[in-house]
This record gives sequence, C-alpha cells and structure tokens, in this order.
Amino acid sequence: MSATVYFSREITPEKVLELYQLTGKELTGNVAVKVHSGEKGNQNFLKPAFWKPVIDHVGGTVVECNTAYEGERNTTAKHRRLFAYHGWSSCFKVDLLDAEGPDLEIAVPDGRVIQKNYLGKNIANYDSMLVLSHFKGHPMGGYGGALKQLSIGCASSFGKAYIHGAGEPAKIWTADHDSFLEAMADAAGSVVKFFKRNIVYVNVMKNMSVDCDCCAVAEDPCIADIGILVSTDPVAIDQACIDLVYTCSDPGRPHLIERIESRNGVHTIEAAAALGYGSREYNLVEV
Repeated sequence: MSATVYFSREITPEKVLELYQLTGKELTGNVAVKVHSGEKGNQNFLKPAFWKPVIDHVGGTVVECNTAYEGERNTTAKHRRLFAYHGWSSCFKVDLLDAEGPDLEIAVPDGRVIQKNYLGKNIANYDSMLVLSHFKGHPMGGYGGALKQLSIGCASSFGKAYIHGAGEPAKIWTADHDSFLEAMADAAGSVVKFFKRNIVYVNVMKNMSVDCDCCAVAEDPCIADIGILVSTDPVAIDQACIDLVYTCSDPGRPHLIERIESRNGVHTIEAAAALGYGSREYNLVEV
C-alpha cells in the first residue's frame, strides 16, 4: 500500500506542527520525542527552538542515548552537560535513555542480520514516539533520516556498537558494510514494533551537509534547503527525501548524491521495505 507523506517547502517551526496535525494521528500517553542532541562543535544540527512548537503540542519528553565513540556524548555526565549547553534542558524535559544500565534487550525475530536489539532501558516508560530527524548525509550510512533515528538513535551505547558491527560489537567500524545497513533496518523495525506503530516521523531537509550532526567538525551544507516532510511511515518518508534530492536542480546535488551512493545508503530503505514495516511507494501531498 502507498503511504502518505506531507510536504512543505516552507521551513518554520509552525509548519512542522501544521504538518504533524495533518497526519490525524495524535500521540497519546507518555510521549518520547527522539531528537539528535548535536555533537559539540557541529554547526548544522537543528536547535531546540526550531522543534519547540511540536514538542510542546505533544507534551513530550526529549529522549536521546549515549554514543559509542569518543566525543562529548559518549558518557552520561558529558551528554547531560551538552544537553544543557545546547539548550535542550532549559526548554524541555530531557531523558537520557541509557543513562544507567542495564540496557533493554528486545528480540528481533524477523531480523536478517541481528536477532536482538539493545535499547536505552528508559524507553520502556513511553507509550508513543515522535521522531524528529534532520535529513542530511552521513559518513557511514550515506544519509541520516527516520530509519537511522529509530535504529542507531534509540540504541544504547552498546547497542550502537552492536548494530554497527552487524551483531559483533568488536567490529564496530570493520563489519561488512551492507550487513551494517541491514542491521539498521532490523533495529528500526524492532522499535516500530515495540511502540505498536504509535509513532509519527518528521524529516527536515535543511542545513544538508554530507556529514552527520554527530560530527564535531562537519562540512557546511552543500545543497539548498528543500522542505519539511511528515508521515506515519518511516520507509516512505526517507524514500521521499532521497527522491527530492535526486530531482532537485541545486548545483550541490552531485556532492550529496555521491555521499549517499558511495555508502549504498538506499540499501537501508530497501532492507526496511523488505521487512514489511513501511513502503517505498508513497503519495506526496504538498501543502
């Protein structure tokens, strides 16, 4: 079945909320709001003020997990300091899901590469999730969007290494690349199932560098801003973003496409669609 993806070329905090409301899906109960806290020094991540109207609307708690590599987000103490430094803590309730162990281990019975996933244990305290993603390139995944937020983003520090290593954490940077991409798809599907699909996804195509918000030293954006997309389907929303990059006429387009293609980024979307929790076919409704 074709999914609906709402799209606006106007990029404002108010438009994010408007598109969210168009989905007709109100997130209920205790709402987790997954963001990227932004590595210290990164100039491209989307700041708390941009997300404030939609986060306030759902009454959610901003959630994140620690990283699996050196930086200012790989320990609970450092990550909490960075949340304050970037202004998240002063704007919202904040929950570092893996601040304390043990991790929440969930089964991935239909996983093609991994059969279990390790999440920050506090995720069990939430009934639904709003996934706020900054769409851009990525040094390993080719691109970052909703599927990466569900997988690497919700995984604990150990869980991140487990996914990157395609089930072998010791191979975090050396595992077979396509297996890593497929492990991301497996992990993302497990989070969709965990929340019983009570999730709404927002992808913002702004400040699009070839590098991720996890890079302390990132390239500046290489392509003009495109817009905001919102959907209840994580596969469709990422596919729609990829398609918008390919069809735009911006002179920076080849640089971003090279990053996506050289890392086989679309394979994560292919693997996720094959698992059946989303569709690459979509109806783009421009607002």
